[in-house]
Amino acid sequence: MAKYSRPKGTQDILPEDQPYWEYLRAQVTDAAQSYGFDRIDTPIFESTEVFARGVGQGTDIVDKEMYTFRDKGDRSMTLRPEFTAGVMRAYIENGMRVQPKPIKLYSIGPAFRYEEPQAGRYRQLHQLNAEIVGIQSPLADLEIMLLAWDIYEGLNFKNLSFQLNSTGCPECRPDYVSHLQAHYHEHRDEICEDCRRRINENPLRVLDCKERQCQPIIESAPQISEMLCEECAEHFTELRGYLDDLDKPYTINPRLVRGLDYYTKTVFEVWAENIGAQSAVCGGGRYDGLVELLGGQPTPAVGFAVGMERAVMVMKEQDVEPPALPKPQVFLAYLGDKARTYSVRLLLTLRKVGIRSQIAMRGSLRSQLRTADKQGARMALIIGDNEIAEGVMTLRDLRTGDQAGIPVDDLVAELQDRLA
Repeated sequence: MAKYSRPKGTQDILPEDQPYWEYLRAQVTDAAQSYGFDRIDTPIFESTEVFARGVGQGTDIVDKEMYTFRDKGDRSMTLRPEFTAGVMRAYIENGMRVQPKPIKLYSIGPAFRYEEPQAGRYRQLHQLNAEIVGIQSPLADLEIMLLAWDIYEGLNFKNLSFQLNSTGCPECRPDYVSHLQAHYHEHRDEICEDCRRRINENPLRVLDCKERQCQPIIESAPQISEMLCEECAEHFTELRGYLDDLDKPYTINPRLVRGLDYYTKTVFEVWAENIGAQSAVCGGGRYDGLVELLGGQPTPAVGFAVGMERAVMVMKEQDVEPPALPKPQVFLAYLGDKARTYSVRLLLTLRKVGIRSQIAMRGSLRSQLRTADKQGARMALIIGDNEIAEGVMTLRDLRTGDQAGIPVDDLVAELQDRLA
């Protein structure tokens, strides 16, 4: 028989890891809803053009990492590599522009990128995504940044801070790009092959290069903060003022550009300490031109994404202990065929009134009780012919070993009282 294994770059999230994932999902959902965000779920695959136009030609995601296929109608489809382009497509298609602004949306689910797997990074990944659509004010930038902050603070991550930059807008960025390209063309023989390609196809990404040979070129490159137009400069100054007033620590990072074409003005990352070489735990920014790029009316928007695999990895590294998942409250153990049949009927009765109940499926009474203990049940009901005849069930507290006879007519009320 062939021995199968999971595809490279994917993982099996086993039962012992589920408490981390459930806790993370609960934290991000509670935070998003407390900020007034509504959930939106978009398809896992979209027309390839949604991502090619939205994310941008020349980006690593579009050029190298997308899972693209032809469907049976010979249409080009792509498994989503990120959420924002699909959410903005949904915003346009479903006429959400007529709704009161701002529109606050969040999503949780899988995304797919064909890249080399490494710690916390997979080809099938999971993201939390949050967007505020329809508001140009720096207050929207602040709101999205505070939501990201509160998610990680709620997870007990230590010494949080922001990395912050402005990438300008279509008015001022072209002039900066021209200066950046001129600088890099002067050093063309000194930079890596990727930067030679990027400086023409996706110029801002050269600032994010990690190759050692490119670091001196990045350090001496012109900074966009020196070339912002008046509107972008005022937007950035107002946002920093809010962060200062709230005592939220941040560092202006002129190398921070993010990896997607659609960003304008604000870009940011949340950093935490003691998580290895990669300090960033999430990132995002403003993308005021994306809705228009996808065929809608000009609409400002800002958002961020959290890589959930990396968040779970950091939770473990920082010894964040998630709450245990719910265990059975009552375990039904029985002796004999008649008692088994009776136990099945009783099992349904208990479940209908909301008592989490399990039943033994085989074994001696001793082995059934061992199973109850392994499953973390709080109490066991022991049912045999004598109990059925007398109408009195034996209830054992599995934590203390104490047990007592409970009349069948009083059983549900007694269990509810004890569990309360």
